[in-house]
Amino acid sequence: MTTFPLLAALGVATLLAPAAWAHGTGDGADHAGHTAAHAAPLSLPDPDAAWQVGELTVTAPYARATLPNAPVAGGFLTIANDGAADDRLVAATSDIAGRMEIHQMTMSGDIMTMGPVEDGLPIPAGQTVALQPGGYHLMFLQLAAPLVQGDSIDVTLTFEGAGDITVPLSIQAFNARAEGDAPQGADPHAGH
Repeated sequence: MTTFPLLAALGVATLLAPAAWAHGTGDGADHAGHTAAHAAPLSLPDPDAAWQVGELTVTAPYARATLPNAPVAGGFLTIANDGAADDRLVAATSDIAGRMEIHQMTMSGDIMTMGPVEDGLPIPAGQTVALQPGGYHLMFLQLAAPLVQGDSIDVTLTFEGAGDITVPLSIQAFNARAEGDAPQGADPHAGH
């Protein structure tokens, strides 16, 4: 895992979980009295679309729109393993990125760590794994162009057992969250 300096951490966290930073006091305002930002719901072209490779099913693939000069972006999706054997997401590629990694972001107190998942992401038999803001995600590095809301980008996922599948990621609002994504727990100010 990598521990980012404060400014880099804020930039990456804003990219991956911007709504998490806007915590309210119960009245829709933060500590400074500003109105809290709310996560935008996903507006996938076909919310019931699914892509299958072997016994794995990929659903709800999306990425968030980026600012014009952003060097990184996050991608999110859900993988269900309906088979009897474990599998593992070992790589991802896209023409929009110079390289991609499978990352995990965690918070420990006020320290955010993020980095590549060593040896790939396990997809256990009979289970579903969600790549979502504030947790596991696809990391687009060295972006060739901004991700623009309303567009779509192709990402090829490589699984250890099932092989390759290309999935279109719908570009959503910068603060989009899928229904069922983990609660917004990446807030470093939570608890006071």
